[in-house]
Amino acid sequence: MGGDHGPQVVIPGAALSLERHPQTRYLFFGQKDKVLPVLDRFPALKAKSEFTHCDVAVRMDDRPSQALRHGRWKSSMWKTIEAVKSGDADVAVSAGNTGALMAMAKFCLRTMADIERPAIAAIWPTLRGESVVLDVGATIGADAQQLVDFSVMGAAMARALTEVKRPTVGLLNVGVEEIKGQEEVKEAGRLLREADLPDLSYHGFVEGNDLGLGTVDVVVTEGFSGNIALKTAEGTARQIAEYLRSAMSRTWTARLGYLLARSAFGRLREKMDPRKVNGGVFLGLNGIVIKSHGGTDHLGFAAAVDVGHDMVRNGLLQKIEADMGHYHGRVRAVQKNMNHDTDTSAK
Repeated sequence: MGGDHGPQVVIPGAALSLERHPQTRYLFFGQKDKVLPVLDRFPALKAKSEFTHCDVAVRMDDRPSQALRHGRWKSSMWKTIEAVKSGDADVAVSAGNTGALMAMAKFCLRTMADIERPAIAAIWPTLRGESVVLDVGATIGADAQQLVDFSVMGAAMARALTEVKRPTVGLLNVGVEEIKGQEEVKEAGRLLREADLPDLSYHGFVEGNDLGLGTVDVVVTEGFSGNIALKTAEGTARQIAEYLRSAMSRTWTARLGYLLARSAFGRLREKMDPRKVNGGVFLGLNGIVIKSHGGTDHLGFAAAVDVGHDMVRNGLLQKIEADMGHYHGRVRAVQKNMNHDTDTSAK
Protein backbone atom coordinates (compact mmCIF):
# COMPACT_ATOMS: atom_id res chain seq x y z
CA MET A 1 0.00 0.00 0.00
CA GLY A 2 3.00 2.30 0.34
CA GLY A 3 4.94 4.52 -2.02
CA ASP A 4 3.62 7.24 -4.27
CA HIS A 5 1.49 4.83 -6.34
CA GLY A 6 0.72 1.85 -4.08
CA PRO A 7 -0.55 -1.34 -5.76
CA GLN A 8 -0.33 0.25 -9.22
CA VAL A 9 3.47 -0.08 -8.95
CA VAL A 10 3.94 -2.86 -6.39
CA ILE A 11 1.95 -5.54 -8.21
CA PRO A 12 3.36 -4.96 -11.74
CA GLY A 13 6.84 -4.88 -10.16
CA ALA A 14 6.23 -8.19 -8.42
CA ALA A 15 4.96 -9.65 -11.71
CA LEU A 16 8.14 -8.55 -13.49
CA SER A 17 10.37 -10.04 -10.80
CA LEU A 18 8.36 -13.27 -10.99
CA GLU A 19 9.34 -13.58 -14.66
CA ARG A 20 12.99 -13.47 -13.59
CA HIS A 21 12.51 -15.77 -10.58
CA PRO A 22 9.61 -18.08 -11.43
CA GLN A 23 10.04 -20.18 -8.27
CA THR A 24 9.00 -17.23 -6.07
CA ARG A 25 5.65 -17.09 -4.28
CA TYR A 26 4.09 -13.90 -2.95
CA LEU A 27 2.03 -12.84 0.05
CA PHE A 28 0.24 -9.53 -0.53
CA PHE A 29 -1.15 -7.48 2.35
CA GLY A 30 -3.39 -4.48 1.75
CA GLN A 31 -6.88 -3.14 1.17
CA LYS A 32 -8.82 -5.46 -1.12
CA ASP A 33 -10.69 -2.76 -3.04
CA LYS A 34 -7.34 -1.29 -4.17
CA VAL A 35 -5.22 -4.44 -4.51
CA LEU A 36 -7.43 -7.10 -6.06
CA PRO A 37 -8.49 -5.17 -9.21
CA VAL A 38 -4.80 -4.69 -10.05
CA LEU A 39 -3.83 -8.24 -9.14
CA ASP A 40 -6.57 -9.58 -11.45
CA ARG A 41 -4.69 -8.08 -14.40
CA PHE A 42 -1.74 -10.41 -13.76
CA PRO A 43 -3.08 -13.99 -13.78
CA ALA A 44 0.37 -15.64 -13.63
CA LEU A 45 1.22 -13.63 -10.51
CA LYS A 46 -2.20 -14.21 -8.96
CA ALA A 47 -1.78 -17.97 -9.38
CA LYS A 48 1.38 -17.82 -7.24
CA SER A 49 0.06 -15.39 -4.63
CA GLU A 50 -2.00 -15.22 -1.47
CA PHE A 51 -3.81 -12.05 -0.46
CA THR A 52 -4.69 -10.89 3.05
CA HIS A 53 -7.02 -7.94 3.56
CA CYS A 54 -5.95 -5.27 6.08
CA ASP A 55 -8.20 -2.38 7.05
CA VAL A 56 -5.28 -0.17 8.11
CA ALA A 57 -2.50 1.15 5.85
CA VAL A 58 0.38 3.26 7.16
CA ARG A 59 0.43 6.66 5.47
CA MET A 60 3.57 8.11 3.94
CA ASP A 61 3.46 11.11 6.29
CA ASP A 62 2.83 9.16 9.51
CA ARG A 63 5.45 9.54 12.21
CA PRO A 64 7.01 6.23 13.31
CA SER A 65 5.35 6.53 16.72
CA GLN A 66 1.94 7.08 15.06
CA ALA A 67 2.46 4.10 12.77
CA LEU A 68 3.32 1.87 15.73
CA ARG A 69 0.43 3.13 17.81
CA HIS A 70 -2.25 2.79 15.12
CA GLY A 71 -0.81 0.08 12.87
CA ARG A 72 0.80 -2.47 15.16
CA TRP A 73 -0.73 -5.94 14.83
CA LYS A 74 -3.22 -4.87 12.13
CA SER A 75 -1.73 -2.70 9.35
CA SER A 76 -0.57 -4.11 6.01
CA MET A 77 2.99 -3.01 6.83
CA TRP A 78 2.99 -4.83 10.16
CA LYS A 79 1.43 -7.98 8.70
CA THR A 80 4.10 -8.02 5.98
CA ILE A 81 6.93 -7.91 8.52
CA GLU A 82 5.13 -10.35 10.82
CA ALA A 83 5.06 -12.89 7.97
CA VAL A 84 8.87 -12.88 8.04
CA LYS A 85 8.93 -13.34 11.80
CA SER A 86 6.55 -16.32 11.62
CA GLY A 87 8.52 -17.91 8.78
CA ASP A 88 5.65 -17.64 6.29
CA ALA A 89 7.80 -15.31 4.18
CA ASP A 90 11.55 -15.16 3.60
CA VAL A 91 11.70 -11.42 2.95
CA ALA A 92 9.48 -8.35 3.30
CA VAL A 93 9.51 -5.69 0.57
CA SER A 94 7.80 -2.32 0.96
CA ALA A 95 7.81 1.08 -0.74
CA GLY A 96 6.14 2.63 2.29
CA ASN A 97 7.11 5.15 4.96
CA THR A 98 10.80 4.49 5.76
CA GLY A 99 10.69 5.57 9.40
CA ALA A 100 7.56 3.55 10.09
CA LEU A 101 8.98 0.51 8.30
CA MET A 102 12.19 0.62 10.33
CA ALA A 103 10.32 1.17 13.62
CA MET A 104 7.94 -1.71 12.96
CA ALA A 105 10.70 -4.00 11.68
CA LYS A 106 12.85 -3.34 14.74
CA PHE A 107 9.90 -3.81 17.11
CA CYS A 108 8.64 -6.98 15.42
CA LEU A 109 11.86 -8.74 14.38
CA ARG A 110 14.25 -7.36 17.01
CA THR A 111 17.95 -6.82 16.40
CA MET A 112 20.34 -9.73 16.07
CA ALA A 113 22.56 -10.74 18.99
CA ASP A 114 25.49 -8.37 19.63
CA ILE A 115 24.02 -5.69 17.29
CA GLU A 116 22.77 -2.60 19.06
CA ARG A 117 21.29 -0.66 16.15
CA PRO A 118 20.25 -1.62 12.61
CA ALA A 119 21.38 0.10 9.42
CA ILE A 120 20.02 0.67 5.93
CA ALA A 121 22.43 -0.45 3.22
CA ALA A 122 22.16 0.82 -0.35
CA ILE A 123 23.65 -0.58 -3.54
CA TRP A 124 25.72 2.23 -5.09
CA PRO A 125 26.70 2.33 -8.80
CA THR A 126 30.41 3.07 -9.29
CA LEU A 127 33.00 3.18 -12.05
CA ARG A 128 34.09 -0.32 -10.99
CA GLY A 129 30.58 -1.77 -10.78
CA GLU A 130 28.64 -1.56 -7.52
CA SER A 131 29.46 -0.91 -3.87
CA VAL A 132 27.49 -1.28 -0.65
CA VAL A 133 27.02 1.96 1.31
CA LEU A 134 25.62 2.07 4.85
CA ASP A 135 24.09 3.55 6.90
CA VAL A 136 21.93 5.73 4.62
CA GLY A 137 19.33 6.80 7.14
CA ALA A 138 18.51 4.40 9.97
CA THR A 139 20.95 5.56 12.68
CA ILE A 140 21.68 9.26 13.16
CA GLY A 141 25.08 9.36 14.83
CA ALA A 142 27.04 6.23 15.64
CA ASP A 143 29.81 5.30 18.03
CA ALA A 144 32.90 3.29 17.11
CA GLN A 145 31.36 -0.07 17.99
CA GLN A 146 28.30 0.61 15.85
CA LEU A 147 30.47 1.64 12.90
CA VAL A 148 32.36 -1.64 13.22
CA ASP A 149 29.06 -3.53 13.33
CA PHE A 150 28.02 -1.73 10.14
CA SER A 151 31.33 -2.73 8.57
CA VAL A 152 30.84 -6.40 9.36
CA MET A 153 27.22 -6.39 8.15
CA GLY A 154 28.07 -4.44 5.00
CA ALA A 155 30.84 -6.88 4.12
CA ALA A 156 28.43 -9.79 4.59
CA MET A 157 25.96 -8.10 2.22
CA ALA A 158 28.70 -7.50 -0.35
CA ARG A 159 29.56 -11.20 -0.21
CA ALA A 160 25.87 -12.05 -0.64
CA LEU A 161 25.68 -9.84 -3.75
CA THR A 162 28.97 -10.65 -5.41
CA GLU A 163 31.59 -13.39 -5.65
CA VAL A 164 34.12 -11.32 -3.68
CA LYS A 165 35.17 -13.51 -0.73
CA ARG A 166 36.91 -10.76 1.27
CA PRO A 167 35.33 -7.38 0.47
CA THR A 168 37.32 -4.20 1.11
CA VAL A 169 35.77 -1.83 3.67
CA GLY A 170 36.41 1.89 4.02
CA LEU A 171 35.19 4.36 6.66
CA LEU A 172 33.85 7.60 5.17
CA ASN A 173 35.87 10.50 6.55
CA VAL A 174 36.96 14.07 5.79
CA GLY A 175 40.39 12.83 4.72
CA VAL A 176 42.36 9.63 4.33
CA GLU A 177 45.00 10.56 6.93
CA GLU A 178 44.72 8.68 10.22
CA ILE A 179 44.85 11.89 12.27
CA LYS A 180 41.71 13.34 10.62
CA GLY A 181 38.07 12.91 11.51
CA GLN A 182 35.88 12.38 14.53
CA GLU A 183 37.13 10.25 17.40
CA GLU A 184 34.42 7.65 16.79
CA VAL A 185 35.61 7.11 13.22
CA LYS A 186 39.28 6.89 14.22
CA GLU A 187 38.48 4.43 17.00
CA ALA A 188 36.43 2.28 14.61
CA GLY A 189 39.38 2.20 12.24
CA ARG A 190 41.71 1.06 15.01
CA LEU A 191 39.31 -1.73 16.03
CA LEU A 192 38.98 -2.98 12.45
CA ARG A 193 42.76 -2.99 11.94
CA GLU A 194 43.47 -4.86 15.16
CA ALA A 195 40.67 -7.40 14.68
CA ASP A 196 42.01 -8.33 11.18
CA LEU A 197 38.80 -10.16 10.31
CA PRO A 198 38.97 -13.10 7.89
CA ASP A 199 35.85 -12.06 5.95
CA LEU A 200 36.68 -8.42 5.25
CA SER A 201 39.75 -6.38 4.37
CA TYR A 202 39.92 -3.00 6.09
CA HIS A 203 41.10 -0.43 3.55
CA GLY A 204 41.22 2.63 5.81
CA PHE A 205 39.52 6.00 5.45
CA VAL A 206 37.82 7.03 2.20
CA GLU A 207 36.45 10.40 1.10
CA GLY A 208 33.28 11.44 -0.69
CA ASN A 209 34.77 11.17 -4.16
CA ASP A 210 35.62 7.51 -3.49
CA LEU A 211 31.90 6.67 -3.47
CA GLY A 212 31.59 7.06 -7.23
CA LEU A 213 35.06 5.73 -7.98
CA GLY A 214 34.33 2.42 -6.28
CA THR A 215 37.57 2.56 -4.29
CA VAL A 216 36.21 -0.04 -1.85
CA ASP A 217 33.47 -2.66 -1.90
CA VAL A 218 31.81 -1.29 1.25
CA VAL A 219 31.62 2.32 2.46
CA VAL A 220 30.60 2.80 6.10
CA THR A 221 29.26 5.94 7.74
CA GLU A 222 26.49 6.98 10.11
CA GLY A 223 22.96 7.65 8.87
CA PHE A 224 22.98 11.46 8.78
CA SER A 225 25.93 11.86 6.42
CA GLY A 226 25.00 8.66 4.56
CA ASN A 227 21.52 9.90 3.75
CA ILE A 228 22.84 13.28 2.60
CA ALA A 229 25.37 11.53 0.35
CA LEU A 230 22.64 9.33 -1.13
CA LYS A 231 20.26 12.21 -1.86
CA THR A 232 23.13 14.30 -3.26
CA ALA A 233 24.11 11.52 -5.65
CA GLU A 234 20.51 11.06 -6.80
CA GLY A 235 20.10 14.79 -7.36
CA THR A 236 23.40 15.04 -9.23
CA ALA A 237 22.40 12.19 -11.55
CA ARG A 238 19.14 13.96 -12.39
CA GLN A 239 21.00 17.25 -12.87
CA ILE A 240 23.47 15.72 -15.32
CA ALA A 241 20.67 13.99 -17.22
CA GLU A 242 18.81 17.29 -17.56
CA TYR A 243 21.96 19.09 -18.70
CA LEU A 244 22.49 16.45 -21.40
CA ARG A 245 18.86 16.57 -22.51
CA SER A 246 18.95 20.34 -22.77
CA ALA A 247 22.28 20.40 -24.62
CA MET A 248 21.23 17.72 -27.10
CA SER A 249 18.05 19.59 -28.09
CA ARG A 250 19.48 23.11 -28.32
CA THR A 251 20.52 23.15 -32.00
CA TRP A 252 19.98 20.99 -35.08
CA THR A 253 23.66 19.98 -35.08
CA ALA A 254 23.35 18.87 -31.45
CA ARG A 255 20.25 16.83 -32.33
CA LEU A 256 22.15 15.28 -35.24
CA GLY A 257 25.04 14.46 -32.92
CA TYR A 258 22.60 12.82 -30.51
CA LEU A 259 21.20 10.64 -33.30
CA LEU A 260 24.70 9.54 -34.28
CA ALA A 261 25.62 8.76 -30.66
CA ARG A 262 22.24 7.40 -29.57
CA SER A 263 23.60 4.01 -28.51
CA ALA A 264 26.28 5.64 -26.36
CA PHE A 265 23.72 7.89 -24.68
CA GLY A 266 21.52 4.85 -24.15
CA ARG A 267 24.29 3.09 -22.27
CA LEU A 268 24.90 6.22 -20.21
CA ARG A 269 21.21 6.47 -19.35
CA GLU A 270 21.19 2.83 -18.33
CA LYS A 271 24.22 3.34 -16.07
CA MET A 272 22.60 6.35 -14.39
CA ASP A 273 19.15 4.78 -14.02
CA PRO A 274 18.39 4.71 -10.26
CA ARG A 275 15.77 2.01 -10.78
CA LYS A 276 18.47 -0.58 -11.44
CA VAL A 277 19.87 -0.29 -7.91
CA ASN A 278 16.61 0.35 -6.06
CA GLY A 279 16.19 -1.45 -2.76
CA GLY A 280 17.74 -0.57 0.60
CA VAL A 281 18.42 -3.54 2.88
CA PHE A 282 17.68 -3.29 6.60
CA LEU A 283 20.70 -4.95 8.22
CA GLY A 284 21.00 -6.15 11.80
CA LEU A 285 17.48 -7.56 12.25
CA ASN A 286 16.33 -11.15 12.72
CA GLY A 287 14.82 -11.15 9.26
CA ILE A 288 15.28 -9.53 5.86
CA VAL A 289 13.40 -6.32 5.04
CA ILE A 290 13.87 -4.41 1.77
CA LYS A 291 12.87 -0.75 1.40
CA SER A 292 12.00 0.34 -2.11
CA HIS A 293 12.16 4.02 -3.05
CA GLY A 294 8.67 5.45 -2.62
CA GLY A 295 8.72 7.29 -5.94
CA THR A 296 9.91 4.41 -8.11
CA ASP A 297 7.97 2.76 -10.94
CA HIS A 298 7.32 -0.96 -11.49
CA LEU A 299 10.83 -1.47 -12.90
CA GLY A 300 12.38 -0.08 -9.75
CA PHE A 301 10.11 -2.07 -7.47
CA ALA A 302 11.00 -5.24 -9.37
CA ALA A 303 14.66 -4.43 -8.72
CA ALA A 304 13.92 -4.16 -4.98
CA VAL A 305 12.23 -7.57 -5.02
CA ASP A 306 15.25 -8.96 -6.90
CA VAL A 307 17.55 -7.65 -4.15
CA GLY A 308 15.45 -9.45 -1.55
CA HIS A 309 15.62 -12.64 -3.60
CA ASP A 310 19.42 -12.40 -3.77
CA MET A 311 19.75 -11.75 -0.05
CA VAL A 312 17.71 -14.85 0.81
CA ARG A 313 19.29 -17.10 -1.83
CA ASN A 314 22.82 -16.20 -0.73
CA GLY A 315 22.21 -16.54 3.02
CA LEU A 316 22.64 -12.93 4.17
CA LEU A 317 21.48 -13.54 7.75
CA GLN A 318 23.72 -16.55 8.17
CA LYS A 319 26.71 -14.62 6.85
CA ILE A 320 26.09 -11.73 9.26
CA GLU A 321 25.73 -14.07 12.24
CA ALA A 322 28.94 -15.92 11.37
CA ASP A 323 30.88 -12.70 10.72
CA MET A 324 29.72 -11.09 13.97
CA GLY A 325 30.84 -14.22 15.82
CA HIS A 326 34.29 -14.00 14.20
CA TYR A 327 34.54 -10.31 15.01
CA HIS A 328 33.65 -10.59 18.68
CA GLY A 329 36.01 -13.54 19.05
CA ARG A 330 38.86 -11.50 17.56
CA VAL A 331 38.04 -8.47 19.74
CA ARG A 332 38.09 -10.60 22.89
CA ALA A 333 41.48 -11.99 21.85
CA VAL A 334 42.84 -8.49 21.19
CA GLN A 335 41.54 -7.25 24.54
CA LYS A 336 43.01 -10.28 26.32
CA ASN A 337 46.43 -9.61 24.77
CA MET A 338 46.22 -5.93 25.68
CA ASN A 339 45.33 -6.79 29.29
CA HIS A 340 48.16 -9.35 29.42
CA ASP A 341 50.66 -6.77 28.10
CA THR A 342 49.41 -4.26 30.69
CA ASP A 343 49.79 -6.77 33.54
CA THR A 344 53.30 -7.74 32.37
CA SER A 345 54.37 -4.11 32.22
CA ALA A 346 53.04 -3.49 35.72
CA LYS A 347 55.05 -6.41 37.10
